[in-house]
Order: sequence, then structure tokens, then C-alpha cells
Amino acid sequence: MNRSLPQVTAVVLAGQRPTGDPLARHFGKPYKALVEVGGRSMLSRVVETLLSSPSVGSVVVLCQEPDRLLVGDTADLADRARVRMVASGTRIGTSVSAIAGTATAPWPILVTTADHPLLTTEMVESFRGGAGDCGLAVGLGERATIEAAYPTTRRTWYKFSDGHYSGTNLFLLGGPDVAPALALWSDIEDRRKSAWRLLAGFGPGLLLRAITRTISAHDAVRSAGRRVGVHARAVVLPQPEAVIDVDKLLDVEMAKAILARREGLA
Repeated sequence: MNRSLPQVTAVVLAGQRPTGDPLARHFGKPYKALVEVGGRSMLSRVVETLLSSPSVGSVVVLCQEPDRLLVGDTADLADRARVRMVASGTRIGTSVSAIAGTATAPWPILVTTADHPLLTTEMVESFRGGAGDCGLAVGLGERATIEAAYPTTRRTWYKFSDGHYSGTNLFLLGGPDVAPALALWSDIEDRRKSAWRLLAGFGPGLLLRAITRTISAHDAVRSAGRRVGVHARAVVLPQPEAVIDVDKLLDVEMAKAILARREGLA
């Protein structure tokens, strides 16, 4: 950890849409966060990684029904000194806004998701160090790096003049000036699986430059930040697994194989 940077509050998004999640239904779980990958729930893996990261001070788990997450290997989360379970709404932006900067979640805040069982402390520290003291940071992975390691993986790619990128589900919120960005997040979060629809939320100018590939990923993030009045930065992570979240059965199998190799079980 860079000792000149303050520790973050890590907010883990562990809820889901009111209609439920197909992966959760397949495994008979009330929430996708409880799906097991390699013998442990995804939520347990993510929380333990965050608690082991030097740059993380505390962890907040956001879910519509927090008590329903307290089963199996996550049964003791509410009793952990550095973990808080908080009820969320149905929208990410408004749920994060409700706790951001409070005693529950003091600034700065690192936001990630519970469906990222491959998250490591190295990823967290790389992202925190790259984000520095900016107002808003977005974690990205570069396609060339990812496909060199995992050529069959399928991701949503954002195509810019300097390459193709995918999101890592890592965001840094530096302070109160990100309020307009959180409001915009609530407006456009349903578009995250469509690169063009997502970029359209930041105005036609940025969308046009992205379509014509006349703007780099770093400049695009800076431009999007200026639109909401915040200094924004893209942080490209070197770890290819940083972009692999678990949405489908194929993702479960890929994550299991990676964890088995990582843990010396393969």
C-alpha cells in the first residue's frame, strides 16, 4: 500500500434485481453472491480478499436482504469487527449515495461486486495505487492482456483508439464531488452490458469519438468525468483475471479452474 494514501471503505454490491438471478436459481441460492466457486461462496472470497488488502480499512456489504446472506461460510459476517451489513435499494447509484461519506462508509470508497471470486489483494492494491487521490477512478483490463491468458473468454469490450478494454468492477469514489457521477450511475446502470448505450449516457460528443475511435480509453474517462465535474482516471490493471466476473455457468467453470490452479489443487 502507498502509505501516503488513506485507506478506503470497500463497498461490496451483493444484491440483485427484484426478478432474481438465473445463476442463483440454478444453484438454489437466494442471492448470486452465495453461489459457491471452488468450495466457497463468492461473497466469502471477495470479503476475505478485501480484509486482507492493506489499503482497505473496512468492508460494507450492500444487499436488499442482508440477513439472507448470513448462511454457510458467510454466517459470521455481521459479527466481524471490520464488516457491516447494510440494506440497499434496487438501484446501485442511490444505494451507494445513501451511505457514502457517512460513519458507515467514510471517504474514500472502493466499490466492487460480490460476483468477483478471482479478486486478489494484488488487484486491489494495483487499483488503489493507480487511482491515487483522484475524485473518481474506473478499473479496466486490456483485451490483448486478457485474451493472451484466456483466449476463449467473452467480455463486453469498449473500443477506443488505443485498444479494447473491459471493466473490472472496481471503482474509486474519492469524496463528495462524485455525487453527480453517482446520480448518473443510477440513470445508466442498466446499460452496462452495451458499450455504446453506456457511452451515450455521457453525451453525444463522447459517443461519436468512441464510435470513430478518435479518443483513448484514458481520455474518454477523463472526458466523462469532466461532464459531471470530477477528476476521473482510468486504471488499467495488469492481472487478466481482474475482468472475469461470474454471470453464467461457463464463468463458474472458468473461475473454478483458475482457483484450482491458484490454490495448487489442479
